[in-house]
Order: sequence, then C-alpha cells, then structure tokens
Amino acid sequence: MNADYPLTYVLMAGAYLFGSIPWGVILTRAFSSADPRREGSGNIGATNVARVAGLGPGVATLAADMLKGLAPVWLAWGLAPALPRSEVFPVVLALLAFFGHLFPIYTGFRGGGKGVATAAGGFVLIAPMAVLMAGAAFVISAFIFRRVSIGSLAAALVLPVAVHATTGSWAAIAGAALAAAFIFIRHSGNIRRLISGTEPVFRLRRKEV
Repeated sequence: MNADYPLTYVLMAGAYLFGSIPWGVILTRAFSSADPRREGSGNIGATNVARVAGLGPGVATLAADMLKGLAPVWLAWGLAPALPRSEVFPVVLALLAFFGHLFPIYTGFRGGGKGVATAAGGFVLIAPMAVLMAGAAFVISAFIFRRVSIGSLAAALVLPVAVHATTGSWAAIAGAALAAAFIFIRHSGNIRRLISGTEPVFRLRRKEV
C-alpha cells in the first residue's frame, strides 16, 4: 500500500464508506414504520431488525451487512493485478468495512451495529473454513441458550482460533482477533445482562391482525 498503487486508497475509503451504510435502518423503514434505533435493543443489526420489523427485513439486513465485508475483499481480489501482492491488504479492507459498520460516518460515528455479520462477510473469502466453524458455534450456542448474543460471542471466540488453525496467516489471525475484541466490547451490555440473568430470549414480533 504505497503511492505506486493509488487504487488501494480508493478501495480503503470505499470499504469504510460502504461499511457505514445503515442497512438495518433503511430496510426496516422500507418494510415497516419501526425504527430499530428506538425499539427493541436499539441496535441496527439483523437481530433487532427481525425483532422489531419481522423475519424478512431481518434476513435482508443480515445479508446486506455480510455483503459490506465481503464486497471490498472480493473487489480487491478481482483487481489483484493492479494492487500490491500482500495477504495484509484484504484483511485491512475487511476491517475497514467492519469499523464502518461499528462507527458509521453517515450518523456521526454513532449508532452502529455490533459487527458480527460484517466480520463474517469480510473473512468468508479470506478464511472460509474458519467462518464456517464460527458460524457453527453461533448456531449451536444460540440454539441451546436461545439467545443470539451468546451465539455471537461464541462465534467471536472461535473465529481467531479457527483462522489460526485453517490459514496460518498472521495478518488474518490478527485481524480476526481485533474484530473479535470489538465484538465483545460492543456486546458489553449483553454480557452484563447475561451475568445478571436479565438477557431476554430472542422472539420475533408478532404481526398484528
């Protein structure tokens, strides 16, 4: 990443700006009158969107948030001949999209999501087996405990270990560990509620008839 490769800076800025798009808010408003920032947990991620607007918008938000992380890495690989040959650069792009989701510029760096889906999207091309293993940890933990937050924390714990086991890339391991640390930070409220026994079980909103 140097002056000989100006495209790198375009992709880096684009990754952050694309990651900053608040799809949870956009999709919730497109399909309902709810605002995920003011209802449910107040988070713009897929779980709260599903809680306040229904399963369809929640699934759409999950896909859009994953695309935030996936698209910059995929684009960088597609433009590989014009970019520096480094295992670090795709990780940098994945993290920029991740931090865009956490700290979106369009809302004054506040009100972002917790980053689980965007981190998964960012690393699915970098370490696909690791993301699969983290996804399995999410599904199993969320199913057993009926709390998405536990699934998210389990996936965050597994991701860096799985990246180490499947890739051996220190750039990818460091990126996954950094993402996991911020996912835990963003779940600090959930962790407090889990410890106190007040974390709610996930339920979809029932449609009014």
